[in-house]
Amino acid sequence: MARLTAAFWVQAYLARLRLADIPAFVVARGDATAGAVLIKCNTLDGQATAFQRRTDPLSGESRWMSLAEGPETEVDGAIARQRGFDPDLWVIEVEDRAGRHLLAEDGLA
Repeated sequence: MARLTAAFWVQAYLARLRLADIPAFVVARGDATAGAVLIKCNTLDGQATAFQRRTDPLSGESRWMSLAEGPETEVDGAIARQRGFDPDLWVIEVEDRAGRHLLAEDGLA
C-alpha cells in the first residue's frame, strides 16, 4: 500500500481543521516526503499537549499518543528537544480553547 507524503498529510489535516473552524498553522516544516509530524494543541490558557504518531509494538497499529502535556513552556521545551533529535520533524500548532484537534477522527486516527 502506498503511503501519503508528510506534506500531503499536513495539508489535508490543515484543511480538515479549517472546515471545523479550528485555527492551526505550521510552526516547523520537516521533510516533505517522509518527515514525522508532531501536533501541538494549545488551549490558549497557558496549557498545551503535544501529540506524535507512534506504532504499538504488540499490534503494529499506529496511533496518536501524548508526547508532553502541561504548561505551554514545558510542552514547547519537549518539542524543541524532539526537533533537536529529528530536524525533519513537522510541527503543527492547533489553537482551540476546547482542546479540539480532530486526531481521533476517521482518516486521521
